[in-house]
Amino acid sequence: MREFRSHLNQYLLTSRPVAITRHGETVGYYIPTRHHAEKSELDELKQAALQLEKLLKSHGITENELLTEFRALRKRHTK
Repeated sequence: MREFRSHLNQYLLTSRPVAITRHGETVGYYIPTRHHAEKSELDELKQAALQLEKLLKSHGITENELLTEFRALRKRHTK
């Protein structure tokens, strides 16, 4: 119980359930209600963004042009 309280900030950032014990016996569980992105997931997203940026640059396409094309395609497919 004491360990759970002292490490609460860490547990709030994880997406895994935690068993809470007192004197070696499980007295409860902490089950996160939302999934928080893990550091590895954020790193992968950053890498994907860098790759997309390089790809756009190599083809001479701006972010605004990509966004405009995306919106036009989405508009056609939602009708």
